[in-house]
This record gives sequence, structure tokens and C-alpha cells, in this order.
Amino acid sequence: MAGKGVLGNGVSLGEKQRSFLPMVAKLIEYAYAAGYELSLGAGYRDPKWGVGHPQSLHGRRLAIDLHLFKDGVYQRKTEVHEPLGEYWESLGGTWGGRWGDGNHYSLAHGRMR
Repeated sequence: MAGKGVLGNGVSLGEKQRSFLPMVAKLIEYAYAAGYELSLGAGYRDPKWGVGHPQSLHGRRLAIDLHLFKDGVYQRKTEVHEPLGEYWESLGGTWGGRWGDGNHYSLAHGRMR
């Protein structure tokens, strides 16, 4: 189950998908408790749309982009997401801020993160 470490090898895509959503719920609660507000960026992205990487975790229902607001102001910088990213990582997720995509929160699958 999510929150008990990284879901590693041997865990099916379906199991990861079912763990991902409760992890996102925890992240959202954490963000609001810390005084942030969020809006939805990219969630599920059908690979048939031809947008993004063909193996994107968005297409596997294992990634979400969240837009972060503080005092009503949209926060564009990756660094502002760091407290949320570190919390997300503590749940077993992968935070896009490690490669400059601060609003990306995912659960690794295969070689994708």
C-alpha cells in the first residue's frame, strides 16, 4: 500500500494505479494544511492524443501535474514545490522537481518516473 515505501518490482500497473490516487489525496491534504491551494494541471493524458512522451506516466494514470498557489498567487518556480515534493517522495512517489518539472508528481513504473 502507498505510504509504506516505494512500490517496486513485482507490483502490477493496476496495483500502482490504485495506490496512486490515495497518495494524491494525501498530497492535496498536505498542501492545503501547509497553506497552499492547488488547481489541476495535466492528469490523465491519452497517448492517442500525441502529446508528450509516448510512454508518459500520465498515459498510464500514474502522474499528475498540480498548479500551486500561495495567497492567491500562482507559483511558477520549481523551488516553491519543494516541501510538497519532499512529502510526495516520503509517500513513495517521484517528484519532477528533481529534473526541473516542479509541478509533476508521479509513481515510477518500469523505466519511467
